[in-house]
Formats: sequence, C-alpha cells, structure tokens
Amino acid sequence: MQWTVNNILEICDGKLYSGDSSIKISGFSKDTRTINAGEIYIGIKGENFDGNSFYNEAFSSGAVACIIEKSYLINLGKTEKTIIIVDDSILALKRLAIKRLEVVNPKVIAITGSVGKTSTKDMTLSIVSKKYKTLATKGNYNNHIGLPLTILKLTDQEVIILEMGMNNLGEIKYLSNIAKPDIAVITNIQSVHIGNLNSIENILKAKLEIISGLKKDGTLIINGNDENLKSLNIPAINIIKCGTKIGNYLAKNIKSNSFEVRIANKNYAFVNKVGTLGYLLNSLLAIAVGIKLEVPIKDIQEAMTNYELTSGRLEKIMTKKGAIIINDSYNASASSMINSIEYLLTQPGKRKIAVLGNMNELGNDSKKLHSDVGKFISEYPVDFLITIGDNAQYISNQAKLGMIESNIKHFKTKEESKIFLKELIKPEDLIIVKSSNSNNFIEIVNYLKEAT
Repeated sequence: MQWTVNNILEICDGKLYSGDSSIKISGFSKDTRTINAGEIYIGIKGENFDGNSFYNEAFSSGAVACIIEKSYLINLGKTEKTIIIVDDSILALKRLAIKRLEVVNPKVIAITGSVGKTSTKDMTLSIVSKKYKTLATKGNYNNHIGLPLTILKLTDQEVIILEMGMNNLGEIKYLSNIAKPDIAVITNIQSVHIGNLNSIENILKAKLEIISGLKKDGTLIINGNDENLKSLNIPAINIIKCGTKIGNYLAKNIKSNSFEVRIANKNYAFVNKVGTLGYLLNSLLAIAVGIKLEVPIKDIQEAMTNYELTSGRLEKIMTKKGAIIINDSYNASASSMINSIEYLLTQPGKRKIAVLGNMNELGNDSKKLHSDVGKFISEYPVDFLITIGDNAQYISNQAKLGMIESNIKHFKTKEESKIFLKELIKPEDLIIVKSSNSNNFIEIVNYLKEAT
C-alpha cells in the first residue's frame, strides 16, 4: 500500500485543512530533527511541549505534509502546505498502525517483561531473520507512540517483533490490542515499576495484558523459572514454558558459555554469549519463538552465536588509554544489576570496577532492592565499587559487609564522581556502568571513554 494523504484522511477521519490530498507519503515521523524528505510529520502534544507547534520546522526539514490536532487549529495561519486536521494524534497513530498491519499482514511477535525485553528481542530478531524478512522495535519505541510508529515502517516484511513496555496498568492492553500478536513472550515478573503498581500481583496483571489482543490460535511463551509465571495456566491459550527446572524447552548441561536443549527427542547445543543465567533464560524464549516459526535448528544455533545487543546493553567500549567500559546504562533493576555484576566477574580484566546508580520507580521497596544488590556484591566482591545517588548508597552500605571499605566510594552526583574515576581507572581495567535510564549514566560512559 502506497500511503497518500487521501488514505490518511479516510483512515483517521481527518479533514484537509490545506494543500494537495493526492500527495504520496513515504513514511511517518514525530521528530522534526530526524524527519526524512517525503515523510509526513505527526504533531503530538506532550507533557513538556506541544509537537503541533513544530509543523513549520517539519516542512523546512522535508516533510510533504503534517498531521495536526484540532486543538491547535486556532494557531494555524493561511498556507498552501498540506495539513491534515485530526481530533487526536495518538488515536490517528493507532488507526494508521492497525490498518498497516491489516494490509501487510505479518506474523506479530510481542515481547514484554520486567527485565530482558530488549535482549530477548535482539536474540529473537537474529533467529527469525534467518528465515523471514523481519522488522523489529528500535531503541525505546515500545510505548503508545513508539509501537505504532514502528508498525508504520512495515513494507513487505513477513514478521514484526514488537517490544511492549509499561509503567501502569492498561498500557500493555492498549498496545496488544493494536498489534494483535500471534506469539506473545513474557520474560519475567519482578519489582520494576512497583512504585507505580504497588504490588507484584499488579505487575503480573499488567504484563499479562499482552494476551488481551492475542489471536485466537496464538501462543504465549513464558519463563518457567519465574516464581510468578511457572504455575501460569490460562484455559484456551497455548502456553510454552522455558527454563532450567520445568517447561517445554529445558536447558541442560549448562556451562559458562553453552547449554543444551532437547527438541523433538534430540539434544541440541547452543551458545550463551553473555554467560549469565538471565541471558540463558532469554535465549530459551527466543529459541522457542524460532521453533514455533519453524526456523531450522541449525539456523537458530548460528543466530545465537551472532546476535548483537542493542546499544547500552553490555556494550563493550575501549577508552583512549586502554581500559574497557561495559556500557549497561540503558536501564536497571535489582536482578539486571546483579546479572551485570555476574557478567563483569566472568570477563577478563586487570581490575573489576562497578559504577552503579539509582534504580528508579521502586517505591517503598527501594531500600530493600538496592540493598539486595549490595548483598550480592558483598558475597561476590568486585575490586572497586562506586555508587552514585541517594538510593545507591544502600548498595554501598550492604557491600561493606564483604568488601574492603576503602575500595568503596559513594557520591551524590555524577559530576562529583568523575575526578575520582579519572584517577582510579588504569589501562586494562574492566568497568561496568549501570543505572536507570533516566539518570543518564551515558554521560559517565562518554566521559570515561575520553578521560581514561
């Protein structure tokens, strides 16, 4: 389907304010900084700014048309440029995405979970693209705006892999009802966003919303090791469980960088590139998707040796003076932070240094969950621990039970830590940097890359 302004008017129940309704559209964008020539700009009103007000910048950057909300109509002047007026830009995006899925009709894989969504998506993409032309979520495009924009990139792909994130109840239900997945994947249920949802039961409820749009013959693939998922039984839904204890696909003969899975009465060996249990469980979920889509086992095995993780997930970066940074700064929970420390300890390096920040949205559980990370470090010490932020101090406090206290430093802000880190880090050191994404620890990564 070649998009035209006429198509969009019909699908979105829009009104042509000005311009030419026969114009062809090559794509969709909500960002005037990255819009490409030939695309249509969608004005979206956010908390901090009104995207509708940037329509002139969009035209200057190459947009051939703009979608503007009715509420902004009073601010529009006379123009010959092509402008569509809609009641609600978010609703327009939803309608356009649903139509695009109907036209292209790919198999839809939806992935959610408290931790590991993106790495599972990366592995699944590597596997599925061995057999099918595949589109997948990029970056953090996993919400009510990013998901439909990803769908709108569909051309002739046979499979689309969509990551679904959430902060509150109802959000994944909204996404699932747009995507209508053939296969839904839940990585785990943990105390992430518990500050918003108040209980692990509500987190489970929120993640299970992924099945609200699941097709009648769809499949749910889950982590059978997870305490909150292992006993899950939903009548009329085909559930595949993966794990090391119970499930349809079990990892056996687990070694530091490999494991075996019994498939159709035969054992097959797979590589665990990262080497931790968390990534092994994510691997099993991706493998199960591949088997469901009839990807040849040999292709799945090869894909598991070659996948690339999204930037900010265990991304190794060489500094100017020869240290190695493991950039895991994209996001953090207690389990993913422990998983990152496990990974740090298995990798070669002269000294192992952890730079850890606050984990956000944990509510009343914040002290306990930060302390849990510190307890793990006290039992499996790194050479140096640097914590940054008020809540991260609970990590330091607990880590002192098993570490030399002089090898632990705490700072209130990123800026305060930089001089110390510059003096501490030497060539051949291995440093992991991890915190919740909103703390912007990529600043520390970029600083260390140039200064050490």
